[in-house]
Order: sequence, then C-alpha cells, then structure tokens
Amino acid sequence: MQKQELAKSFESIGEEYDRFRPGFPDAAAAEILPARVGSVVDLGAGTGKFTQRLVTRADRVVAVEPSVAMLDVLRAKLPDVEAIVAGAESMPLPDSSVDAVTVAQAFHWFDRETACAEIARVLVPGGTLGLLWNHSDPDCAWDRACHRVAHPAVTDEDATTDSAAEELPGFTFERRTEIAWSENITRADYISRWLTVSSFLVAEEETRAQMVAQLEAILDAHPQTAGQSQFALPMRTDVFIYTAS
Repeated sequence: MQKQELAKSFESIGEEYDRFRPGFPDAAAAEILPARVGSVVDLGAGTGKFTQRLVTRADRVVAVEPSVAMLDVLRAKLPDVEAIVAGAESMPLPDSSVDAVTVAQAFHWFDRETACAEIARVLVPGGTLGLLWNHSDPDCAWDRACHRVAHPAVTDEDATTDSAAEELPGFTFERRTEIAWSENITRADYISRWLTVSSFLVAEEETRAQMVAQLEAILDAHPQTAGQSQFALPMRTDVFIYTAS
C-alpha cells in the first residue's frame, strides 16, 4: 500500500486521534528547546499533542498540518496557537523566520528531500530541528505483541530509524535521546488507540475485526493485563536533534 494512502487515512479522525493517541513527555520538549525561543513551528502538528508542550517555550507557536479535521481540534484546544493548513513540503512562511521546527510522529510521512529543504528554508541559520517518535517499550511483551498485529513486517524501531538518521540534507546531527515514561490507560481506550493507526484505518471491515480480536486475545492471555480494566503502559520517546547547516 502506498505511503500517501496510509497518511491520508488520518485526515478524518481528528477527535478520535486526539482522544486516544498518547501525548508526549514534557522532557521531550525540554530536550529540543532547553531555553525559550522567539518562534517555533510544529510541523505535522495533528491535533496538537506535542504543540501543547511548546506553548510555554516560545513567544510564537505555529502549527502546520494538512488535515483540516486535525487542525479544528487543535484550534479548539490551543486558541492562541497560529494554525496553518499546509504540508511539510510547502509552508507559507517567510525565509529564515523561525528559530526551531519540531516534528512529532510525522516525519516518516514526508517527502524527505523536499521537506528538509523547506524546513531549512524557514529556519534561521543555526536553527533547531527536533524529530520525535513514541514507540513501545521493548520490555513490555504484551504491547510489543499488539504492535506486531498492526505492523507485522515493521517494528517501531524500524519506522523511526528509517526516517531519522544522522544525515539529513541541510542539517548537522547533534544528538539522539531516549526518554522512558508511562501512562495509565483503560483497556477500552487501548483498543481504541489501535483503531486510529493507519493499518487499522485502511483495513477492510472483516480484516479490522480480526485484528481487534487478536489484540483482545493478547490482553486476555498476558498476566499483566488479563482481567484488568486499566493498566500501566510503559512508553519510550526517541528525540533526534539537528542544527540547520
């Protein structure tokens, strides 16, 4: 299946995405912006899951997102954030106009060469690019098993390392940091979270029902989740930081 089709699968699920998808730890925002800056663009901002971590770290926060449904949710949550309907490959922003660009859980959907050139264009010389992804904790067997239902051929780590690398055109790689954290989640919300993942969204109804049944079976079988209506879900967030060359 084409990457573009998978990416477009998110365009109509703004409220569900915001309700069920995990947020990001504040430590990830602090890693990218340790000191307050004048302006930051959150690119591929979605419903503002990471954008909300930036509002206290910049004088001006701009959310750029191609999905109107996603931005409608973001605008309702973060009315002081400037929200722009646009893609990573063409941002209606002036040259050298922002101090930092962040991309949370979205860089792998971009056309890398074009997006890197556009990000470099809007950043001031020496500006910061921060890429981040949530992924499952490798020590959490039941969550990893559920992940394999959604992505049988690709692991979280594969998706991250295929997209973020020490070499990006126009940028100098600075460092990679992994942040461990956890959240409490109900079983119902955990299942609903998977229903907002691209492979579930594009699946035929019968296939989707089979995938959900596999998730239920995993949760029923594992001692940490069996019979539990709520459980602690360990998470990892990978942060990659670059400087515009």
